[in-house]
Amino acid sequence: MSAAKEITLRFKKKKATIGIIGLGYVGLPLVVRFAEEGFTVYGFDTDPEKIKNLRKKQSYISHIPSSTLSAIADRLIPTTDMSLLKKPDALIICVPTPLSPHREPDLTFVRKTAQEISTYIRKGQLVSLESTTYPGTTREVILPLLTQSHLKPGKDIFIVYSPEREDPGNSKHHTASIPKVVGGITTQCQNVGIALYESIVTKVIPVSSVEVAEATKLLENIFRSVNIALVNEMKVLFEKMGISIWEIIHAATTKPFGYMPFYPGPGLGGHCIPIDPFYLTWKAREFDFNTRFIELAGEINTRMPYYVVERLSEALSKQKKPLYNSKILIIGVAYKKDVDDIRESPGLRIMRILENRGARPNYYDPYVPQILKSRQIHKPLYSVPLTAKVLQSSDAVIIVTDHTSLDYQKILKESPLIIDTRNVYGTTRSKKIVTA
Repeated sequence: MSAAKEITLRFKKKKATIGIIGLGYVGLPLVVRFAEEGFTVYGFDTDPEKIKNLRKKQSYISHIPSSTLSAIADRLIPTTDMSLLKKPDALIICVPTPLSPHREPDLTFVRKTAQEISTYIRKGQLVSLESTTYPGTTREVILPLLTQSHLKPGKDIFIVYSPEREDPGNSKHHTASIPKVVGGITTQCQNVGIALYESIVTKVIPVSSVEVAEATKLLENIFRSVNIALVNEMKVLFEKMGISIWEIIHAATTKPFGYMPFYPGPGLGGHCIPIDPFYLTWKAREFDFNTRFIELAGEINTRMPYYVVERLSEALSKQKKPLYNSKILIIGVAYKKDVDDIRESPGLRIMRILENRGARPNYYDPYVPQILKSRQIHKPLYSVPLTAKVLQSSDAVIIVTDHTSLDYQKILKESPLIIDTRNVYGTTRSKKIVTA
């Protein structure tokens, strides 16, 4: 029996072992999904704290309860030992792909992971890259590293790209129900990749190449980035005209065709939309092509935290208060509602801008009790309690993340000034409320 037929049969019978490399917001849901289907799963990560938590059956991601980890504990092997990479039949790479300080793709984690796999790869293994990246990464970066040992793709080993489509906190769409796009280095690679993902999701979408699969994820996120930038620009314009962007959007949604609503905010957050489009702008330079829409959208969305601070400064000035030395409470530093993910959070950028302008910001977020030191935050920060005293003693409150659990009426009652970036107060009329 050929290696392809053998591994495909193992996937279909759910006798294969799966290795997930990178146990964050993408990797851990995959771990859960494969284990739920009866597969034995190796969870690889370089962070010993994550491995320690998983061994204790404790979740470190808010939308994955510890009870879920307890239910799959007998099928999960968490480890930092990369020598175990030779054991799984399928290895799925879910490591970060950040931007460098100069907004260029940083494939450090992808390359390091592929190099680790190349040390231990054996005949009959499938390797799938899920990390978002530019078209050409799988073929130009992963393939050469994995074929150093003269294993032939499509015959001895199988290499595919299948972009992650996780949406943390989305109660409607889960890993199992979100279709998986799969492109292979060869047709046989693709067939094996399809067999892998058909075992855990309801629908698999085959595409003609790894490059098409890589570009699919970028198009999805660029589409969102450009449309969010458009509506953010409209928000600023209509604010000057004295009309509500939120009412306009609501009215526009009544058209049953040709319109899809996007909503403004204080800036983009998360690992995908603020970062992924620039992977394509970088790659486009190789073809002497200027991606003007992507660059313009990036400029507009990057400017939004500054716009929020400008609206705050104007509102304080009307109260004859300077921004300098003002106590500002940020409500929500997670990048979206009802999650604990602070990656590229506009809340963190707003806090940094405020500090640079001499204000005194702190924050409250029920999902983020602590923020560790990072390139955005110069020292550890801790969530303050959302008490009447804290609200009353603040010169202003900025609602950045509209968590469902927040008591917005209490915030309205106790706060002297509210900058509402999420329209949580809708048509409520109050001199305290300023939209931004």
